[in-house]
Amino acid sequence: MSASETTLLPTPKKRIHPAWIVAAVAFLALVGAAGFRAAPGVLMVPLQDEFGWSTTVLSAAVSINLVLFGLTAPFAAALMERFGIRAVTSVALVLIGAGSALTVLVNQSWQILLTWGLLIGLGTGSMALVFAATIANTWFTKSRGLVIGILTAGSAAGQLVFLPFIAMLAQDPGWRQASLLIAAGALAVVPLVLKFLKNSPADAGVLPYGAEADPAADPSADSDTSAVAGSGTASGPASAAAAEAAPSPAPSGNAAVRALQVLKRASKVRTFWALVAGFAICGATTNGLIGTHFIPSAHDHGMAETTAAGLLAVVGIFDIVGTIASGWLTDRFNPRILLAVYYQFRGIGLLVLPLLLSATVQPSMIVFVVIYGLDWVATVPPTAAICRQVFGADGSVVFGWVFAAHQLGAAAAALAAGAIRDATGQYTYAWFGAAAMCTIAAVISATIRRDAGAREPVLVAASPADR
Repeated sequence: MSASETTLLPTPKKRIHPAWIVAAVAFLALVGAAGFRAAPGVLMVPLQDEFGWSTTVLSAAVSINLVLFGLTAPFAAALMERFGIRAVTSVALVLIGAGSALTVLVNQSWQILLTWGLLIGLGTGSMALVFAATIANTWFTKSRGLVIGILTAGSAAGQLVFLPFIAMLAQDPGWRQASLLIAAGALAVVPLVLKFLKNSPADAGVLPYGAEADPAADPSADSDTSAVAGSGTASGPASAAAAEAAPSPAPSGNAAVRALQVLKRASKVRTFWALVAGFAICGATTNGLIGTHFIPSAHDHGMAETTAAGLLAVVGIFDIVGTIASGWLTDRFNPRILLAVYYQFRGIGLLVLPLLLSATVQPSMIVFVVIYGLDWVATVPPTAAICRQVFGADGSVVFGWVFAAHQLGAAAAALAAGAIRDATGQYTYAWFGAAAMCTIAAVISATIRRDAGAREPVLVAASPADR
């Protein structure tokens, strides 16, 4: 009788898991933070026309930004663990807004280094792709690759939203209004972050998404290794899923010390250095070159800046598609093979780019834009997955250090390409050099050990030299 009574009880309605609400707000935050990522290429020519600054000077400002964008990331990940995702994200968005708004007051070259470089660099660094990895690792035990892909696409969506308007405003009424638009975009998201971005599932009184579907497991079971030993697929052993779902105590020590301790442990593992090398080349060939110098290079060939900006907006559209698709693939296939394929296709695109640039948009350029867009940050989900597989609970901070290498590579490429342009009058050698580096990254990624996820987490925990 009790059984039949049970069956008569009303079935509770399914609610959206809070993890998806957090992911949605995180996506909007990344969109707001991405405004400046679209700005340098569009604003470089107007600033040169007004102040007479060289390409090298403006490239130096972008390089400082990219260095801080990267070096801030691992410390931001540790700060999020220590003080919460919401507080760090809100401060980061305010820094981006302040840096962009203050840009309208500059009249000397050192001031652009302060606004574009220091303030916006610190802000965007705290909102870097490590933010996406932290959200996915904290709130999800299932579909992590897909979530990282969707959140990473937020940066592309930001480029898509801001770039056409920045390009139009830069021409009429001027670049100052474009800078104010970026500031407004960053600050507009802050209230949403403060209200809806919870720090952890415990704050919402729930388990991470996917954890409730896992069978109960003994927390003392020896499942730590299996939890990070999987191939990155969505379907793993129940013990691994249970281990992933188990909450980790928030670090209570100094966040900077934790970030440095994680770096010390990770530096003993060869896979870490393989990811660092590959991601440095990734940054050089995206933010450093295409993101900073594509519009000036197209302008050199007679293409209107608004037309070139439109092409980068198309890159943003296909970046969203490619990154989400890459997250889906990462949940199902070996991430090292995905990385090798992505890097090699990117290298082929860069090799032919000098032949495609002209005053008008040809069909071949459209093909390049589509392929490059699909590949733009498709490398992020597999890289984050390898970090999680190999380094376990340290995965988000390790990804922060790997991302720091991404931005160091981007900064070096942005500065070098500007110097090449000033020295030779064109960007051709920069494109060819980047194509060669992509081939190197493909080889490095393909040679990451197949069993890295199964063996190296134990080595990191024990801290001996990697075998």
